[in-house]
Order: sequence, then C-alpha cells, then structure tokens
Amino acid sequence: MDAERLTPLTLLRAYAMGIFPMAESRHDPRIFWVNPRKRGIFPLEGFHISKSLARTIRRGRFRICTDSAFDHVVECCADRPETWINAEIFRLYRQLFDLGHAHSIEVWQDDILAGGVYGVTLGSAFFGESMFSRRTDASKVALAYLVDRLRIGGFTLFDTQFLTDHLASLGAIEIEREDYLSRLERAVNRDANFDRAWPIPEPQLLLQRSTQTS
Repeated sequence: MDAERLTPLTLLRAYAMGIFPMAESRHDPRIFWVNPRKRGIFPLEGFHISKSLARTIRRGRFRICTDSAFDHVVECCADRPETWINAEIFRLYRQLFDLGHAHSIEVWQDDILAGGVYGVTLGSAFFGESMFSRRTDASKVALAYLVDRLRIGGFTLFDTQFLTDHLASLGAIEIEREDYLSRLERAVNRDANFDRAWPIPEPQLLLQRSTQTS
C-alpha cells in the first residue's frame, strides 16, 4: 500500500472495520492491513493481578503517568531487533495522539522510562498497539493502570490484536472474528472518556478496585 495516502481518518475507519496496519520491518516503508481470524481481547472485568504483581504495585517503586511521553513510549516499543513500527506508522500514531485518539501509560523509575503501553481509542474501544518493559513487571504495571483507566472511563472493549502466553497469564482471551466484530460495532458507537488529566490512583486504591471487579 502507498503509505503516503494514509491519513489518521483512514486509520480510524480501518479500526472501526476491525483491521489494523503493520509494516514488515522498521526500514520497510510499505504498510499492510491485518484482519486476524481470531482476536485477542482483555475482558475488562477479568484482568488478573497476581500476588507478586500486587506486591510490586503496593511497594510504589514506580511513578505512573499518562500521555506525558507518548513519542518516547512508541520509540521504546519499536526499539527491538524486529518491529512492525516503521516511520510512517509512527507518524500516523503521533497524529492520532494530537487528535486525542491515541494514548500512552508511562511507568517511570528514578526518572527513567521503565515501561509503558500505548494504543488507539475510538468510541468505547481501546486498541492496544504495543508495550515494552525495561524493568521487571513494568509493562504489567502499565497494563494494570490502563485497565483501571478504561474501566473508570466507560470503555467496553480492550483489543490486544493477538493473544500471547504473556497476555493470557494476565487474563486475556481469544475470540472468533465474528464475535469480535459484533463487540466492536457496539463499542465504537458508545461514548467513553480517556481523560488526559485523570487522577492516578494510589496503589492500594488500584488494587482494591481490581479486587472488586475481578
């Protein structure tokens, strides 16, 4: 596909139809659309916080922020030997961020970005794009705070694109395309709010809310 013809609006329309873009590598300028037969999702009431992860959150050794370093999070997600994030995809997500349709959760330790996750919002759907971790459990902590944010904001669908063993251990499941598209249609036609000024909950409150909804 000619990446120069892609716009943020085209990207949002694609997400609304259940497809998303990828590149073969960082240096390949071409973009192709992906429409998996089986889709990974996080049931928002089923995110699993293990005892060890709860201890990490309770200790408060990480500082959590949202939308404070979006570019940095995407760059860190792409900083690996193989990545589907090329320059054009980075540009498009940066534009979606400027439009309020992309967000990131950042996990800091000693003023160093230790982990994070970013994704796209449309209606009450959140499309998780990528995450990274440079400290033990940092990406898991980012996901825990993200799920809490989505619950509070009225989101109904957390799309993980694919299901991995790592995501499954945290409560993600895999559903058929038809089921996904049905959930997607309802989600994109419902309002939700990912407020950039949301108050970061204290660790104990986060864990308490997670227990109440799991």
